[in-house]
Amino acid sequence: MEPTFIKESILKVKKGDQQAFEPIVSFYQNRIYYHCFRMTGCTHEAEDLAQEAFVRAYVNIKSFDDRRKFSTWLYRIATNLTIDRLRKRKPDYFLEQPVKGMDNLNMYSQLASEESLPEEEFERLELKEQIERHILALSDTYRSVVVLRYIDELPLKDISEILDIPLGTVKTRLYRGREALREKLRNL
Repeated sequence: MEPTFIKESILKVKKGDQQAFEPIVSFYQNRIYYHCFRMTGCTHEAEDLAQEAFVRAYVNIKSFDDRRKFSTWLYRIATNLTIDRLRKRKPDYFLEQPVKGMDNLNMYSQLASEESLPEEEFERLELKEQIERHILALSDTYRSVVVLRYIDELPLKDISEILDIPLGTVKTRLYRGREALREKLRNL
């Protein structure tokens, strides 16, 4: 259930009140940013994509159907933008890639550590990173469904609307995405 002020703000924006879009952005900006970040794994890209999603939402607000959830519409915009960006992106480096001129070092060794962590916390973070890396390695088709369901914790119906695919297809992609992850994580 969306807050009443969102619906009221949307109506104001549709009538030409540009300032009424600000509370919408404030309410959803972190969610959309983190959604984009989980899809791309890159803070700069996530910031750009989130900003672009809000710009597109604002520009196309008149096409928004008030009978639907705004959050679903906004997630759909962000997801489509992210998938488009991922398809165009060429990998520029991998963390496993060796560092030139340095024997037995890879990009992991170049990552700065903010502080020393206890061993258990380190193992937990390492496992989380491995899982995130494996999620990023999934195809766009499975990654978007897995991120929306398990990270953004959206209901299957909303995912179906966001991706504009039937509910059965969402369930199938979710199952196949989980299986692909399970296979990759089996060795952990």
